[in-house]
Amino acid sequence: MTCKKIKKAHKSNPLLVVISGPSGVGKDAALTIMKKTRLPYHYVLTATTRKQRPVEKNGVDYQFISKERFQEMVEKNQFLEWANVYGNLYGVPKEEIDEALKQGMDTVVKVDVQGASTIKRIMPDALLIFLMPPSFEELANRLKQRYDSSAVELEIRLGKAKEEMRSLPIFDYVITNQTDHLDHTVTQINAAVAAAKRRQNER
Repeated sequence: MTCKKIKKAHKSNPLLVVISGPSGVGKDAALTIMKKTRLPYHYVLTATTRKQRPVEKNGVDYQFISKERFQEMVEKNQFLEWANVYGNLYGVPKEEIDEALKQGMDTVVKVDVQGASTIKRIMPDALLIFLMPPSFEELANRLKQRYDSSAVELEIRLGKAKEEMRSLPIFDYVITNQTDHLDHTVTQINAAVAAAKRRQNER
């Protein structure tokens, strides 16, 4: 009687997927489409002290909290990372990420480039994805529409975006995000996650 070895299927570990990119690149729009696909990701809401926009919902787009509450969470070490961005505070809740990963769920967070760098340092296995604008001209138009920015403020934000481009080497994938082709952006994000999980299995 011949015995054959049966190779056991290896289930890859859950991934922390970090979506980043310059202000105005369309991170929220891409995540909205991702959620509609109903793929089994856990989405972690960033806590922020900035003013809620009319189209946003608390507990859906962000956790909108007071500066006092934010500072309390900082003192209790409840953020994986936090930063001051254009005068507003943003933080990624640590406990929610830990719980989702323990439950075996691929977990998605959205942060700025500085936050992505911090997370990569703390969690080297995190998958970092940078969303790139098709051009700086289009990015400028998006920022004008969103913020009704003055020329000076617009230059500051565009200058920040150019500075953030210097951090591209820390990212695993760079994806051009065109607002009229968001489905394609999401397809590329999902493909990046699938590729990372295949590499996990190979290791």
